[in-house]
Amino acid sequence: MGKPTGFLDYKRETAQVLPPKVRITNFNEFRIPLSRERQTLQGARCMACGVPFCQSGMMLGGMASGCPLHNLVPETNDLVYTGNWKQAYNRLSKTHSFPEFTSRVCPALCEAACTCNLDSEPVATKENEKAIIETAFKEGWVQPQPPKVRTGKSIAVIGSGPSGLAAAQQLNRRGHSVTVYERKDRPGGLLRYGIPNMKLEKSVVDRRIRLMEEEGVKFVTNVNIGVDITGEELLKMYDRVVLACGASNPRDIKVPGRESRGIYFAVDFLGQVTKTLLDSDFAKVPYEMAKDKHVLVIGGGDTGNDCVGTSIRLGAKSVTQLEMMPMPPVERTPSNPWPQWPRVLKTDYGQEEAIAVFGHDPRIYQTTVTEFIPDKDGNVCQAKIVKLKSEKDPKSGRMQMVPVAGTEEVIPADVVLIAAGFLGSEKYVTDTFHVAVNARTNVDTKPDEYATSVPRVFTAGDMHRGQSLVVWAIREGREAARAVDESLMGYTNL
Repeated sequence: MGKPTGFLDYKRETAQVLPPKVRITNFNEFRIPLSRERQTLQGARCMACGVPFCQSGMMLGGMASGCPLHNLVPETNDLVYTGNWKQAYNRLSKTHSFPEFTSRVCPALCEAACTCNLDSEPVATKENEKAIIETAFKEGWVQPQPPKVRTGKSIAVIGSGPSGLAAAQQLNRRGHSVTVYERKDRPGGLLRYGIPNMKLEKSVVDRRIRLMEEEGVKFVTNVNIGVDITGEELLKMYDRVVLACGASNPRDIKVPGRESRGIYFAVDFLGQVTKTLLDSDFAKVPYEMAKDKHVLVIGGGDTGNDCVGTSIRLGAKSVTQLEMMPMPPVERTPSNPWPQWPRVLKTDYGQEEAIAVFGHDPRIYQTTVTEFIPDKDGNVCQAKIVKLKSEKDPKSGRMQMVPVAGTEEVIPADVVLIAAGFLGSEKYVTDTFHVAVNARTNVDTKPDEYATSVPRVFTAGDMHRGQSLVVWAIREGREAARAVDESLMGYTNL
């Protein structure tokens, strides 16, 4: 695949990125794609290695290595190299429902497992994927694919995030009648209201939703299953139900002063910003949420980084990001060999912008908050923080992070954004369907299966596997669709 000596002849090249102080003036995507000619050279770098770990999707060292969708990476890279863009799109579509999403927000598990990563830089597979799908849209190759024959079977998909959309797309194309229920005012789930616009422009989500509607999928918004309609009522209306509501139960920080005003869960904050932008067609920016305020972000993951970038765009006076764990190493350690996911320091776009604006990295490692301090009106104005160290629990024998005496500090905090992850599914949804949940409150199924404890009810995505990546959600949605189709028809060709 590709050019046999391509990885030696050509250096890795990715899209140009607008300078931080330029891109923070708006909420637009800020990556400028390579020309088609330069992109083909990136396809040439694919090595034709005998065992392409890039498409393996295996679990190694407790983390995924390679693409969970098993995209045929060397084949698509080769087709980019030879300029067969339409064939590249057709090949990518065999395994992937929404390349336009993952090519923007996926951390590129394929690239981390690329053989080139052993001694040089990986093939720019993520950039190639984006070039393929955007070329396909531009050339008009992405067309609605309504089924020629309908089966007469009806399915309700609860949740319109990536897993729900993937399941709905597959089941509809199979010929079943699919209705997607979304409790928010617009479909898309966390693609819509959890990922900021500068990372994934909502016009990209709208484009795919329109296609699915033209294919025959029905979207019903502003309907909260478990509140507006019970699970029992839904099962009377449909032959099958797919629960794809995400791991939408955010982890809280329960310390003194938590009741102070100005403390938000990250997903609520990000969603409110995006909704304001969309409702006003980007004419109104909700500067009042952070302008001239000291913002404290609790959590060092992708969502925390999104909060940093969003707060800067809203004119924050300062941004501090707390991370409980130690700073990762700059390079792989011997205990983290290729092709495992590299546990190394990553400076994302939000942190880059904070460095450009404030002159320093916003992250403070091995630190947590012990108290929120309100002013006389009940609004948070400060936070007490403390350093942490790793110590073995004498009872369980497990390593845990414990406070270091004498390291307490008080910092300004007019807005606090809790980005500490999610605990699992929301109880009112699982209760209305009476489905069993596991110890982490994810919907319980047999290993590698998608049928719940309740007949005719299936599950997919973060609601099933716990908080994870968009690419995993898409795989789960596609696999759940296979299970649903087989239960309805006695076999499946999905």
